[in-house]
Amino acid sequence: MDEEKKITGIRNIILNILSVLLLCLLLFPLFWIVVTSLKTEKEIFQIPPTLFPRVLNTKSYVAQVATGDFNMFQSFGNSLVISVGATLIAVVLAVPASYGIAKYHFKGKKAILLGFLVTQMLPVSVLLTPMFILFKNTHVYNTPVAAILADATIGIPFSVLILKNYFASIPKELEEAAYIDGCNRFTAFIRVLIPIAKPGVVVCSVFSFLYAWGDLAYGMTFIIDQTKRPITAGIFNFMGQYGTKWSYLTAFAVVTIIPVALIFIFMQKYIISGMTSGAVKG
Repeated sequence: MDEEKKITGIRNIILNILSVLLLCLLLFPLFWIVVTSLKTEKEIFQIPPTLFPRVLNTKSYVAQVATGDFNMFQSFGNSLVISVGATLIAVVLAVPASYGIAKYHFKGKKAILLGFLVTQMLPVSVLLTPMFILFKNTHVYNTPVAAILADATIGIPFSVLILKNYFASIPKELEEAAYIDGCNRFTAFIRVLIPIAKPGVVVCSVFSFLYAWGDLAYGMTFIIDQTKRPITAGIFNFMGQYGTKWSYLTAFAVVTIIPVALIFIFMQKYIISGMTSGAVKG
């Protein structure tokens, strides 16, 4: 018995060491971006490269908030408006759609699900031209509305496919009990089913927000006015005709991923519970 515990302890130690090494390997690109943003341009290209900056360079971060053609705060606001708008549209449309697909049987149900899967597989380059024509004809081109609608097309299929399993796993008896207590179909959906599916709704909201926040193609294509573009489009401000300012570019990358990191830090509990629940239900 003691021998078995010893073997188990050694195995756990080895697995922990491997986990730490894997974590370091995965986090190294992020570490290198942060370190590069604090180096001077000369030190960045130094051979052999340095793991830590010899001279701390904070000018690259000061440049992010300096006035000029690119306004970091305004771009942050643009990205926030686009991301929140796309998230709201995706969740508001996906929640009732996934409920209907999960709870009702109708002709063409499998075809609809297949359509959602197909839209997930289509490359962005295929969708740019038809969306451009559509937004141009509806006079929403070069407005945040165009980017919001385009980003929502990414979040809606994902949210429907995730939430469908949540609603399908809810026992029919709970809904019938709500009817007995005086709820109609709509109030039972709002007061009973949505709270039960809350982990899935949170996961879909987070990922829809992150899709929209990290989008570059739609923001660059459907918004031509620099003052209206999202923050991801600002990366081209540091890529000039005669070279790239790598310290500025990496500092911009660090600033851009701060909201994403905060979301994962504070929403980690909901994301994990939502993804694990969706994996075993339905």
